[in-house]
Amino acid sequence: MILYNKQLKVTIMRFFRQALIGLTLLTLSLGILAYAGSLIKDALTERFAKEARAPQPRERTFAVNVVTAEPKSITPQLEAFGEIKSRRTLDLRLAIGGQVTELSKNFVDGGQVKLGEKLVELNDADAQSSYLKAKADIMDAQAEVEDAGRALSLSQDELEAALRQANLRKLALSRQKDLQVRGVGTKAAVEAAELALSSAEQSVLNRRSAIDQAKARRASSGTRLIRAQLALDDASRRLEDTKLFSKFDGVLSNISLVEGGIVGANERIGRLIDPNSLEVAFRVSTEQYSRLLNEAGQLVSARVSVSLNLMGSEIATNALLERDSGSVAEGQTGRLLYAKLDKAVGFKPGDYVVVKVDEPELRFAINLPASALNADNQVLVLNDEDRLENVNVSLLRRQGDNIIIRSRDLPGKDVVAQRSPLLGTGIKVRAVRSGEAEKPPKAPEMIELTEDRRKKLINFIENNQWIPKTAKERTIGKLKKEKVPAEMVNRIESRMGG
Repeated sequence: MILYNKQLKVTIMRFFRQALIGLTLLTLSLGILAYAGSLIKDALTERFAKEARAPQPRERTFAVNVVTAEPKSITPQLEAFGEIKSRRTLDLRLAIGGQVTELSKNFVDGGQVKLGEKLVELNDADAQSSYLKAKADIMDAQAEVEDAGRALSLSQDELEAALRQANLRKLALSRQKDLQVRGVGTKAAVEAAELALSSAEQSVLNRRSAIDQAKARRASSGTRLIRAQLALDDASRRLEDTKLFSKFDGVLSNISLVEGGIVGANERIGRLIDPNSLEVAFRVSTEQYSRLLNEAGQLVSARVSVSLNLMGSEIATNALLERDSGSVAEGQTGRLLYAKLDKAVGFKPGDYVVVKVDEPELRFAINLPASALNADNQVLVLNDEDRLENVNVSLLRRQGDNIIIRSRDLPGKDVVAQRSPLLGTGIKVRAVRSGEAEKPPKAPEMIELTEDRRKKLINFIENNQWIPKTAKERTIGKLKKEKVPAEMVNRIESRMGG
């Protein structure tokens, strides 16, 4: 019984001890929860006691490249592609065919020849024989003309003698008739005198006929001489045609002949080009062509720049616009223009070149980048508040990456050089003028702070609950230095209200 009582007592004591421990832990837990609630209540009360701080929105600004619009006189350039051609080109052809017996040492493709230089000579044996035969015929014809002349002279002398004899016969007849009238002469003597006169007159007629025959012979021999002379000229020309001479100083091209070869009549054996007389032919549109006409509708004598790109290097020269084509070729459009080159050094016929023609001068025009203009012929300009405005302009020309415009509202204003979808009317921008982007940024202005001013700034940063911890540490670190950025100090003091 006693043992049972002791066990019961121990059990009861154990129960009370554990209950006391649990009650203690429950009390401590409730105290801790009450303290945490108090802290949360104080934090919420402090937070709600602060004034709501509305965020200050900042207007976004864009940096834009601008150029100042300056009206001036501009000479636009019309750009086209053209081909170099020779103003003086001669096809080399032989009038007769034959075997080539001699060629000039310069008769090669690219060979330079002088005026009168013999280029080709054919076998002239047949031509030489024909020439000598024609020359002999000339000698025969000349002899015949001389013989006919002498025969005519002799016939004329015989006619004069026959006329004198006829006159004598007339006098004899007249004397016989006088004697018959006086009764001294006889009728037989008068008839004999009449017969003698008739015979003399017949002799005169024969002599006249001989003179006509001599004249006909002389005319025939003269015609024969002319024909012989023509034959001699033909033979001489054929003999000369066996040789080909240069008509001017030039360069040979497209040579297709070798010594010993056979060439046909009128076959082209090459081409002679004058390298110092070149021109460029280029095609422009009808609109571009209209810009090159004066008030009278005539083509202006504009200056032309011609350039040839040769693997990175460039050959350039000037030219003068001279003429345009008389008609438009089938299947072509626009106009074909020709300009004479001043100096043709380095250029060859067939070169494909770039041609730039100076158009008539445009006054009060403005040169801007092409990216400044939109599809509605508008540009963006900066007003006095650094905001963008659209201004309508008149597009005059496009010159590569630039444009030439005209507007009364544009002179002196800053124009946005590159438009973008982000830019529009009313947007605030920061102008970057030419050359500013390449300048290094300016160093921030540094100032020294007094200890009181430094302490106030540090206390404001430490007590500001809106600033992240890392930002606070970075800002306080800068404020503790000997020199502090003036911009940062002004920004903090503007938030402090003093």
